[in-house]
Amino acid sequence: MSQWIYGRNAVEGFIQSGQKVLELYAADTLKSDRIIRAAREKNIPVVFVPKTQLKRMSGTEKHQGFLAKAEDYKTYTLQELIDGAKKKYPLIVLLDGLEDPHNLGAILRSADAVNADGVVYAKNRSVSLNPTVAKVAVGAVNSVKVAEVTNLGTAIEKLKENGYWIVAAADKDAEDYRTIDYKCPIALVIGNEGKGISRLVMEKSDFRAGLPMKGKVNSLNASVAAGIFLYEIESNRFPPVKEGRHEKNNWR
Repeated sequence: MSQWIYGRNAVEGFIQSGQKVLELYAADTLKSDRIIRAAREKNIPVVFVPKTQLKRMSGTEKHQGFLAKAEDYKTYTLQELIDGAKKKYPLIVLLDGLEDPHNLGAILRSADAVNADGVVYAKNRSVSLNPTVAKVAVGAVNSVKVAEVTNLGTAIEKLKENGYWIVAAADKDAEDYRTIDYKCPIALVIGNEGKGISRLVMEKSDFRAGLPMKGKVNSLNASVAAGIFLYEIESNRFPPVKEGRHEKNNWR
């Protein structure tokens, strides 16, 4: 099977990642672009067309002059994610009913930034990989391993059997996310944009972690919350090095 990829970074990411790109369509004003050179180096057929045609083909004005037909997105099994997590403190993100492709793309980008070991979602309950996700992820769709599972609850049990602690991003009956010690294998659960984390998944979680909300809004966007949690986990495990910091009296 194949799918369309659009947007400069998404297309370039596919070309550089080694995944098979079957054909590249590019705006006829971009004949000397580096993406064209990269495609030709990999013997990818290139077709130049007007931008209006790219809009019709991709169904969006956000193609940025590039549209590629590529092999279907590569996904992994949960066991492959577990086996591939070789570092001292593995980190996997579980998505419970996420629906917005923009959120999935942004979470993949944050997961890449902290070198997470993978992202997991249930096939029939969450948004899956698609062209919008790939564009928002800015290449992270190729660098972050994604696993599709049949049942998230079963996936959690498997992770627990392999030594993972399950941290649910919750907004009720939760402890401050900064008080948890993340120096262990962690599976971070991010819930649905409106409904949050399902009851069964919440019951299987070891910790309920919340973000203190001091304003009038009672929750954050799912991908924003995921980014905060991922960097808190990273900071907790690997505190910033203080060497080389300026003394207070050196600031001007």
